[in-house]
Amino acid sequence: MAKPIVAVVGRPNVGKSTFFNKICGERISIVDDAPGVTRDRIYADAEWAGREFTLIDTGGLDPKSEDVFQTEIALQADIAMEMADVIVMLVDGKSGITLADEMLAKRLRKKSTPVVLVVNKLDRFDVSDTFEFYSLGLGTPFPLSCEQSKGIGDVLDEIKSHFPPANENEEEDGILKIAIVGRPNVGKSSIINRLLGEKRVVVSNVEGTTRDSVMVPFKYNKKKYYLVDTAGLRRSRGVERESVEGYSVLRTMRAIEKADVVVVVVDANSRLTEQDVRIAGFVHEAGKPSIIAINKIDLFEGDRDQILKGLDRDLAFMDYYLPVFVSALKGTRVGDIMPSVLTAYEHGATRIKTGILNEMLSDALINFEPPSKGGRKAKIKYITQASALPPTFILFTNDAKLINFSYLRYLENRFRERIDFSGTPIKFVVKSKEEE
Repeated sequence: MAKPIVAVVGRPNVGKSTFFNKICGERISIVDDAPGVTRDRIYADAEWAGREFTLIDTGGLDPKSEDVFQTEIALQADIAMEMADVIVMLVDGKSGITLADEMLAKRLRKKSTPVVLVVNKLDRFDVSDTFEFYSLGLGTPFPLSCEQSKGIGDVLDEIKSHFPPANENEEEDGILKIAIVGRPNVGKSSIINRLLGEKRVVVSNVEGTTRDSVMVPFKYNKKKYYLVDTAGLRRSRGVERESVEGYSVLRTMRAIEKADVVVVVVDANSRLTEQDVRIAGFVHEAGKPSIIAINKIDLFEGDRDQILKGLDRDLAFMDYYLPVFVSALKGTRVGDIMPSVLTAYEHGATRIKTGILNEMLSDALINFEPPSKGGRKAKIKYITQASALPPTFILFTNDAKLINFSYLRYLENRFRERIDFSGTPIKFVVKSKEEE
């Protein structure tokens, strides 16, 4: 299911980035609120008391600032708050309430989204120092000292109490959800319009489980499907141009998370960009079946093999990709998208009998034995399939630490030779026998 989103907002220098790092881990080192510094590090996944969520850091909001970036920072915060399931407003307990705090609180009081007011920098951790912040009209202020890690648990408990139930609004009707993702100007909207417009079966927009996306129903071969559409696709072009890339990426990640299958759209007329590869990487890491829709092929004058060689090079981490050449503008081969989507999903849902799995494993072991280290030889005793979507296999060994990435890559290649897993990642989990 989609993880709840928690947005952290406040004026500059109240400790937002420190709070962010405390929750998400010191490996995330946001030390400056300036746009460009945070880039892809403005959000991260976290977990508290068994619930996973996504935390968003935002720049400092100061309506009186003459900083040329303040308009963009404010836009970032607006997007974050719009997407959030819970908003955390951080204030500075040492300096007290400022005009910027009052202006932000006034905006937050108008929102239906739950707000958790947190008073940071209370090194004495005296609850009485929070009393003046009741005047902001945002409920009980929670004391916090990020530097001393005091009060974080209580704040997280309060945040978690506002999360929707784990199964709320989840689609249980078995309808396949398809996300169309890609960087700007590759033709996502045109492909969506082709998929929807040709069949003319859109009846309404059904709100999704989060504020940043909607489920758009359509039919293919008399069967109902959903397109997972992000709010970004529905924004005005001006707003989209001003939006920071990191937030666009976050919306993309949310769409990927909600989808059963993902269509990654790229431009046939340019080499894959860093953003193209990053989006494909999100799909791969999420374990989703996918296809690569190579759009604008009508404008491409070279050999299509050149495109495929480029994809092989840039998407080496997902060499199982399924390519489809299309022209959304002219409608060329757009009809190939849905059959490829269904093929990728079918391969991702593959389940293999344990007997066949162990036969495949035995053949692989005979051809190339597992590695050894320090005189200790790895032995893989047997294999089972734990789940599908993506197909996930558990290898039981005498010592899990002896099985390295290279050997798992070898096993994956051998398995793919025997079973058609095109369009889907597969995963291997290595366990020592005593972990069974």
